[in-house]
Amino acid sequence: RGAAAGTGTPRGGARVPSLCPAPPPQPAIAAKEPFPVELQAGKTYGWCACGHSKRQPFCDGSHKKEAPGLSSLRFTPTQTGPALLCGCKRTQSPPYCDGSH
Repeated sequence: RGAAAGTGTPRGGARVPSLCPAPPPQPAIAAKEPFPVELQAGKTYGWCACGHSKRQPFCDGSHKKEAPGLSSLRFTPTQTGPALLCGCKRTQSPPYCDGSH
């Protein structure tokens, strides 16, 4: 009853805020191939999930300015050795590459 006839806008021209949530921020593609790295078991790493870090594939804090709403993924490998960390930021098994690129 408070809307102007046929407009869907309340009287006075005020806009009603959307009830739909904003879509989640999407990460930038840092590389279209994985980053080969050597990881140490028990050591905690911060994987860049936003794609803006200058230290790919690891986080340098760029997400705070470049991609608010995204943050790094902290992980601790259980085995020492080589690993392929995702560069496209679209993997379904972060931080490891699953071939999504």
